Amino acid sequence: MQRRTVIKLLGSSMMGGSTTLTGCTRLNPSSPSSTTNQPGASNTVKMVTKDQQSFFDPIGLFVDPGETITFVMKSGNHSATAYHRRYDLAEETRIPKKADPFDSGVIIEQGKTFKHTFDTKGTYDYYCIPHKTMGMIARLVVGKPGGPAKGSMPPDGTVPTSQQIVNKGAVSYKQFNESR
Repeated sequence: MQRRTVIKLLGSSMMGGSTTLTGCTRLNPSSPSSTTNQPGASNTVKMVTKDQQSFFDPIGLFVDPGETITFVMKSGNHSATAYHRRYDLAEETRIPKKADPFDSGVIIEQGKTFKHTFDTKGTYDYYCIPHKTMGMIARLVVGKPGGPAKGSMPPDGTVPTSQQIVNKGAVSYKQFNESR
């Protein structure tokens, strides 16, 4: 989709609501990961806006190295973007040192997906470009906790600890908010 078409679509979709988009200069992926319209992985993270809240669900997920995560747009306008200095909104890198950073770009179409394969063991923190300042962040542990995100929280909010994620396998957004 060409950038002008996307901007035109954004403008027309915003006419009837109060959606706010910030940092939308990256509407296309900037990594070798893929974006598709067909969900297909068993490891799925939903990107949701509901009751004026935007969130990833689950907010914490454990996977083995080499597994692919599918980020699926359920509602709203979202991205799945690694905390990596390569990206303007990331003040610090919060993924393992040798890991490939990932960025879906802002996805505006309901049902569209972004897939990324996680090969490097460690703890990955990621955020949504338009909703990072509102706390739309999440954590993924691949194989075992490690790296700069292992023992601390992201600068934009809280997520389950790496050990909680390892113990439970997945921590839903609802579970996490009820336990705080």
